[in-house]
Amino acid sequence: MTRVAAIDCGTNSIRLLVADVPPEGAHTDLLRRMEVVRLGQGVDATGRLAPEAIERTRRVLAEYAGQARELGATAVRMVATSASRDAANRADFEDMVVATLGQLPDVVPGDEEARLSFLGATASLDAAAAAHGQLAPRPPYLVVDIGGGSTEFVLGDAGGVRAACSVDVGCVRLTERHLHGDPPTADEIQRAEADIRAALADVVATVPVHEAATLVGLAGSVTTVAALALDLPAYDADAIHGSRIPVAGVRSVTAGLLTATRERRAAEAVMHPGRVDVIGAGSLVLRVIMDAFALDDVVVSEHDILDGIALRLAGR
Repeated sequence: MTRVAAIDCGTNSIRLLVADVPPEGAHTDLLRRMEVVRLGQGVDATGRLAPEAIERTRRVLAEYAGQARELGATAVRMVATSASRDAANRADFEDMVVATLGQLPDVVPGDEEARLSFLGATASLDAAAAAHGQLAPRPPYLVVDIGGGSTEFVLGDAGGVRAACSVDVGCVRLTERHLHGDPPTADEIQRAEADIRAALADVVATVPVHEAATLVGLAGSVTTVAALALDLPAYDADAIHGSRIPVAGVRSVTAGLLTATRERRAAEAVMHPGRVDVIGAGSLVLRVIMDAFALDDVVVSEHDILDGIALRLAGR
């Protein structure tokens, strides 16, 4: 058994997983945390990480480093994704991480981000299906990780990854580009959807999505849509993990979010405060993907790149 600490720093949130990972089989969570720090605030427009965003990230990262030490993690890896990958002042961010965590972050390219997401998402699919009394999802899997700055697509099965692609459409990036109204106007939504569809043309050129038997959706936008579709009274990761949401449910939830005011979205019992401003764009990405690729449902995973980092760190 190896005790590891994995940190995933994305455009919208920074997350920590401290887990015991055996040579094979399921890992055991000791601590799982998520804080919204909006590291990617304004980066799409300016090309730079805002000093206040780096400082917000530093404060949370300092807490995570302390908790990893207290729990006795023998190995730590921090992966930083879209926002820091794109920034002209990436060195400022890396200097902060070294001073706070004692090591450089791995600023991974989009294809490696996709592979880590695939590993984390698919390792527990069969067990999650069994917990819901369902048949195990059929491979090949199309794993879609909707982040703040980018969305990763990876096709694979038990033999590994067949193809992967990362495109620059994410819930923060699309919100900052297009969705300014409260609620967004029809024209704003149309422009956001056009961006998504243009990106999907690039995906199809790289990933044979028509080969997928199962769509697996990851990250906070997808899990929040699932919680709303399931009409949960409160956010419940166990109920969400492994659930199947039909495309009609995704369409209904997306339409509701895009026509709701910020106040109404914030009042949803399952809504994380840091996701209120960007959930409309995130749900739109999921809905457009399912419509464009004629996918009937999505299997929702609470396990994602964070779990992939932990498994890889332990040599899995």
